[in-house]
Amino acid sequence: MKLSVYHTPELAPDEKLPQCAIAVDVLRATTTIATALAAGAEAVQVFSDIQELMQVSEQWSAPLRLRAGERGGSKVEGCDLGNSPLDCTPELMTGKRLFISTTNGTRSLVRIQEAAVVMTAALINRQAVVNYLLATKPETIWIIGSGWEGSYSLEDTVCAGAIAHQLQIQGKLSLSDLAGNDETVAAIALYLQWQDQLLSLLQQASHGQRLLRLDCNEDLIYCAKLDTLDIVPIQQEMGVLVGKSLKQD
Repeated sequence: MKLSVYHTPELAPDEKLPQCAIAVDVLRATTTIATALAAGAEAVQVFSDIQELMQVSEQWSAPLRLRAGERGGSKVEGCDLGNSPLDCTPELMTGKRLFISTTNGTRSLVRIQEAAVVMTAALINRQAVVNYLLATKPETIWIIGSGWEGSYSLEDTVCAGAIAHQLQIQGKLSLSDLAGNDETVAAIALYLQWQDQLLSLLQQASHGQRLLRLDCNEDLIYCAKLDTLDIVPIQQEMGVLVGKSLKQD
């Protein structure tokens, strides 16, 4: 396995795709996606364009759909939900399809949606993602951070590092064998520095600061937890993610 980290979708190579591509948006899209699927959502369908979300979701039975839209950290008018994972309760999600568009995370998924295997990761499902990678052993893996409007984000990089470090330890891989680029080495170093202070890191991050100004500290607390969900959101068809669970013995 060779793992490469790219801080934003714009930095990923245009001319090729890996066997397995992983989108990360810790604050908050991929945390919300994992939580919705773990809470019983039938699927999560992602869109980079909010108008396309509205048009496609209109074709779905109203009692079986939820629309989640977020721009700049706030809920989009006309949507049922914003982008808080705390809203994804079993009572609300069970049996429904979540149609979601966010400022950053859904852009990453659109960028990699033609890879052979597409999945999402966050801190809360880090171990589940590692278990899947160890079981399937893709030759090439990309982790694509979402960043914020094209710029670097601490929270996505620390999540990439958490995945890479755990994959290295459990897979008994040397760093030189695993790392496909310098960003992977840097991501692991960031995680090792902050692994016991993940909430502090998220609160320090620029987007964490933005969410704190929107009174979303409870979201940060939830998003900073490690390995709380045994779910891997995997693309079933273009733009549609379903949840898989795979425990590692």
